[in-house]
Amino acid sequence: MATSKGKSKKHSGWREFGEDNSIATEKATPDLPPEKQNIRVQSTRAGRKGKTVTVITGFQSKTETLQALLKKLKNQCGSGGTLKENEIEIQGDHKQKILEILKQLGYKAKISGG
Repeated sequence: MATSKGKSKKHSGWREFGEDNSIATEKATPDLPPEKQNIRVQSTRAGRKGKTVTVITGFQSKTETLQALLKKLKNQCGSGGTLKENEIEIQGDHKQKILEILKQLGYKAKISGG
């Protein structure tokens, strides 16, 4: 049997912006200079099976900038780390060392939490 009166099986519903609107729904990431960003540094163990991780949040930079900063921090701390959703995680408790490095780079950074 043929489809009924010209209805296509590909039709997935009404879309206001056409077929591909992924560009319109992307979140724009502002690339602010370091002195205009409020960075928070804290150590946590939550959800990491008891392992301490230093989490750095509050970045408003592009991914490329954060990747370069991550590499520098990992090198200075001598440990591993990752970038997750504009947050940098460094393995171990390196709050003071990371705070000093960020301030040298011009970031407005503070230690957050206990």
